[in-house]
Amino acid sequence: MARLPRLVVPNQVHHIIQRGHDKQTIFRDSADYTAFLEWLREGAKRFKLAIHAYVLMDDHIHLLATPSDMQGLARMMQWVGRCYVPYFNHKYARNGTLWQGRYKATVVDAERYLLVCSRYIELNPVRSGLAMVAAEYPWSSYMHHIGAKPDPLITDHSVYWALGNTPFDREIAYKQQAEQPLSTEEVALVSQATLKGWALGADDFKLSLEKQASRRVSPAKRGRPAKIQDNSVPNDGANIPPKEQ
Repeated sequence: MARLPRLVVPNQVHHIIQRGHDKQTIFRDSADYTAFLEWLREGAKRFKLAIHAYVLMDDHIHLLATPSDMQGLARMMQWVGRCYVPYFNHKYARNGTLWQGRYKATVVDAERYLLVCSRYIELNPVRSGLAMVAAEYPWSSYMHHIGAKPDPLITDHSVYWALGNTPFDREIAYKQQAEQPLSTEEVALVSQATLKGWALGADDFKLSLEKQASRRVSPAKRGRPAKIQDNSVPNDGANIPPKEQ
């Protein structure tokens, strides 16, 4: 079956995953992380995306971003790659691709899942054993969200702003949420939706997206439709035997 084109919806939040080819390392030292973030910041500005959260792992990246048009997300990812890959190849005397095919992305129901996705992203180093707590890992947006280190790359989403009336209130509320690990079910839900490209949200959100995009945004239900059993009684009350086959 042909693969559906990647779903991109302007002004909706998207969770993006880009992996290194064959799980190879894509950042080898702090200069690599810094260079990538600089290009990401420039790319987001150039192609009009708002970045709400991120983490750079040694072999993959996660982004939470809102594009302003249909083309901006793909163009930003392509542009950042065209800047970073030649830099990385030249620095480490290598050739060829760095990425594992196309990036993965899903549209996110912000009201219900933005904070879940943000925590999923920023707690990735903890789940991977690279840090005991999110604050120990320097290459994510976590420190920005708890007010410890403002990050010029980040545009705070309105859902984050709704956490409190003041910056201090928002930062404390976010930190308290982040200190609670995601459940196994939440991790699996976010991961599978993004890797398979299905929308992450409530049923009414998905239905609205399907109407807007004129396509499926979630997997079709498997199996044949259930047969409707006719239990009606004939008007005369007679028991009519079934016809012979």
